[in-house]
Amino acid sequence: MALSEGLFWAIFVTLLKIAVVLGIVLLHAAYTVYAERKIIGRMQARLGPMEVGPYGLLQPIADLVKLLFKEDIIPQEAHKVIFQMAPLLVLVFAITNLSVIPFHPSFSIADVNLGVLVILAFAGLGTYGIILAGYSSGSKYSLLGGLRSAAQILSYEIPLGLSLAGVILYAESFRLQDIVASQANSLFGMNVIPQILGFIVFLICAFAETNRAPFDLPEAESELVAGYITEYSGFRMGIFFLGEYISMYVMALLISLCYFGGWTLPIWLTTLLPFIKVIPPTLILILKVYFFIFLFIWVRATFPRYRFDQLMSISWKVLIPLALLNFLWIAFLKWRMLT
Repeated sequence: MALSEGLFWAIFVTLLKIAVVLGIVLLHAAYTVYAERKIIGRMQARLGPMEVGPYGLLQPIADLVKLLFKEDIIPQEAHKVIFQMAPLLVLVFAITNLSVIPFHPSFSIADVNLGVLVILAFAGLGTYGIILAGYSSGSKYSLLGGLRSAAQILSYEIPLGLSLAGVILYAESFRLQDIVASQANSLFGMNVIPQILGFIVFLICAFAETNRAPFDLPEAESELVAGYITEYSGFRMGIFFLGEYISMYVMALLISLCYFGGWTLPIWLTTLLPFIKVIPPTLILILKVYFFIFLFIWVRATFPRYRFDQLMSISWKVLIPLALLNFLWIAFLKWRMLT
């Protein structure tokens, strides 16, 4: 009886954690769309959404209602089962990544020893949803978008993994909590200082992995109409966008945890500014994540889309050599620390 009661409470606590994380992340994803429209509007001397609610604050709710009541059109030439399944794959794998991310030293849905590898694996699997959407739509534009996505992810997952290899080597662990702890106990307090090359490579790859500008070649409205989502409408199209924005948060969290100390602050910074010691750990992490979400939006408003040959050249000729150089540098630092 005691075992069954303990199991019940364990399941209850896990479900409660899932509900809290999902509720907060989904709300953030919805209002990140609003924030993006507002920020880009200001950058372009516009106001952005202003009509629904004060300052347009209810615009995400209006957009959700509109998508729910729009007609769900499935093209006659589409492979219906795969066409309907593809958006769910993108969303499910994006949400699954949240399960291994710690939001506090003692709060994560699943505390696994291979957290970094789990995120890399599910981020790669999420691409299958985009590829299948392009294949199943029965449209040449969608097929080209799916093929672009396959080539893009294949190219950028290599430097992404190599940049994280330096972080893993420095912390001697795949566990995200251990990576944060290793930064808190280090001389610099953050991995971004000794691993600036790895950070730059990871940041660029994060834009490519989430199909954000200037690497939004799978959508490419100017030449592919909307790429892999050309034939989607209504709620299924909304699921693709939801998956994209959740992936943005996953990448922003991963950057914050692996390169900027997560919920910790460097000792030298707290010495210079003693008053920041009172900031709660989770709030520190959230503020770092917000900064990188703003960076995603800022880059979209600033940089034009690359040509596809430029996209591939940047990965194979620039990012992979830089990631290897960063790994060799960290290996040298570890060797010096041990000798």
